[in-house]
This record gives sequence, structure tokens and C-alpha cells, in this order.
Amino acid sequence: MSQPPLLLTVGEIARRLDTKVHRIEYIIRSRRIEATGWAGHARVFSQASFDHIASELSRMDAERNRQSSTRV
Repeated sequence: MSQPPLLLTVGEIARRLDTKVHRIEYIIRSRRIEATGWAGHARVFSQASFDHIASELSRMDAERNRQSSTRV
């Protein structure tokens, strides 16, 4: 029997990416990433959404580091 798809809450995404929930919320809102569904009152996201969020977080961090290194 196949495994059900992995669905992650915003808090679980933040924990797995070792960042704060508000950063994940910002990415979801600003990139208009749609929730896969709902588990009670919590939005849940697919693995593909998790990968998209992780790549955007990395891109934001790289941009932040690039900007801070040019200010020195």
C-alpha cells in the first residue's frame, strides 16, 4: 500500500528549515503559495510547496548576505 502524501504546517516548515514562522508566512504570502489543504484550522503544504519555500528562503538569505557584504 502506498504512503499518503506528506503535508506540512507552517510551523513544521519553519522547524525543518530552522527559521522563524514569520519568515515562512512572509514567503507564502509574498510568493502567493497556495496551501494544499486544511487540517482543522491549520493550512498544510505539500512537499513541492516546501521545496519552493526552501528555495525562496535560500534566495532571500543569499540576497541579504550579498547586500550586507557590499555595505562594508
